[in-house]
Amino acid sequence: MPAETTLDDRAGAVPAEAVAPLIRGVAVVRQLTEAGGTLSLSGLERATGLARSTVDRITATLARMGYVRLDGRDTVLTPRIMELGNAYLAALRLPSLLDARADALADELDESVSLAVADRDGIRFIHQATRRRAMSLNFRIGDLLPAERTAPGPLFATEWTEHDWARWRERRAADPEDRGFPAVPPRSPSSPAPDLERSAVLARENGWALDDQLIEPGLMAVSVPVRDPRTGTIACVASVVSHTSRHTAADLQNTLLPRLRAAVESMEEDLRAAPRPDPVAAPSGLATWTGASKQELGREFIESLARGLTVLTAFGEGRAELTLTEVAQATGLARATARRALITYEHLGLVSPSGDRRFTLTPRVLSLGFPPLSRSSLPSLATPHLTALAARIHESASLAILVGADIQYTARVATSRVMSVNIAVGTRFPAYATALGRVLLSDAPPPTLRQSLADLRPLTPHTLTDPGALSAALEQVRSRGYALVDEELEAGLRSLAVPVRDRTGRVVAALNTATHVARRPAEAYVADILPELLATAGRIEADLRVAGRFTRVARS
Repeated sequence: MPAETTLDDRAGAVPAEAVAPLIRGVAVVRQLTEAGGTLSLSGLERATGLARSTVDRITATLARMGYVRLDGRDTVLTPRIMELGNAYLAALRLPSLLDARADALADELDESVSLAVADRDGIRFIHQATRRRAMSLNFRIGDLLPAERTAPGPLFATEWTEHDWARWRERRAADPEDRGFPAVPPRSPSSPAPDLERSAVLARENGWALDDQLIEPGLMAVSVPVRDPRTGTIACVASVVSHTSRHTAADLQNTLLPRLRAAVESMEEDLRAAPRPDPVAAPSGLATWTGASKQELGREFIESLARGLTVLTAFGEGRAELTLTEVAQATGLARATARRALITYEHLGLVSPSGDRRFTLTPRVLSLGFPPLSRSSLPSLATPHLTALAARIHESASLAILVGADIQYTARVATSRVMSVNIAVGTRFPAYATALGRVLLSDAPPPTLRQSLADLRPLTPHTLTDPGALSAALEQVRSRGYALVDEELEAGLRSLAVPVRDRTGRVVAALNTATHVARRPAEAYVADILPELLATAGRIEADLRVAGRFTRVARS
């Protein structure tokens, strides 16, 4: 009985003007999210209770929008769906204003630090700064937890109305084991129920709250509210999370709490000093695109679903509160279409009226695909694109990063040939003798470049070992935007590589394919393969821009 759906079911009858295909599409995305990002078409049919033909049309529409990938019989969420959650986080502004403070506190304490907001009678994470340990925090941005089993929950409950408390009691009665919260282990019926009402009283008196193993044995947290300087209400809650092998409850209170409070004071000062954001333009031409897609795909494309989802992306930085007219203008939709989508989202708990005929996104938008993708790595983002590239060019495709003076392969898709380049993920080669390495070195800081040029040994008769010649080759890579290396790593091996850049334009990886020099002349190889490599790098970069806006994308 997932909390994301049962709470909506109890919200009342579906409004007459709600968009039924949009409701069904949201249900499909939520089921994919709760399944970890991948579910078969038949699995979606069972989980949603929808007809198979309806599931097929919804997934075809989502695939057209780039929100899912159809992989055989499976439907897989893609990074682009994170633009929905990004719209909420950008409008909220808290992650971009406070994440540096949270990250610095995590480094200072060597403990995980999180930021969470209230989501009805639960809490939802908006930022995580985790420690890499054998026993580490596994919650993700967007995960929903029951308020009574967390440290932030009692703090948020200090601001609840009688209606909020009634809704919480109703949910507890309907789901006593917390099975509607997939991010936490179910609660044993025999274990005593957490006393949220008493915890809220203590939180109000103390100004902080403690979770002593309420989520699971060994896990502990201490939390302090971060208050909105304009209203004095809780904007979010900052928490330090540890486990009993590192700290006792007394340690959290006596040692970590003072440092957490100091960090929260700095966060609140940052909120006071933050200027009002200038509106950033919403995506344009969305209504025109959906109409063209409908004409091309016919009945397999559900235009009302696609148009409804574009409404969420109308919000963002500087666009936290929008009127109906502003939503219609931002999306290019008719006012009537935008109005019905907003009515639907209000029913689903994804949009809330904020007074003066304005609307805001709610934290529940993060339930639309964000959690399973918030821990994406660059190899996981790149692999589907490498697979497609290898299928098109009939050559192996690889991704590599720079590690010291070497390249290290982090993702690879091989192709079937009698004679092929056989390299495993994790393999390292000297950067100076490879196309991948030259792309990476062309953007490397001077200390790394000096280290790489310090020991140039001939690996074949063709290997460049003169520092001046290699520096000239790197300058050529910078101007051309690609590297071609013939037989410098191994006799007979030709490699072509292009850069992969992050949101800031920095080269974070390189993409290549390799072949035998006898297959075709170098000029023909570049003419045929380079456009495919550049297009693939562009697709990886597009995913990286979306996935890396509010999360850290690991390079390996």
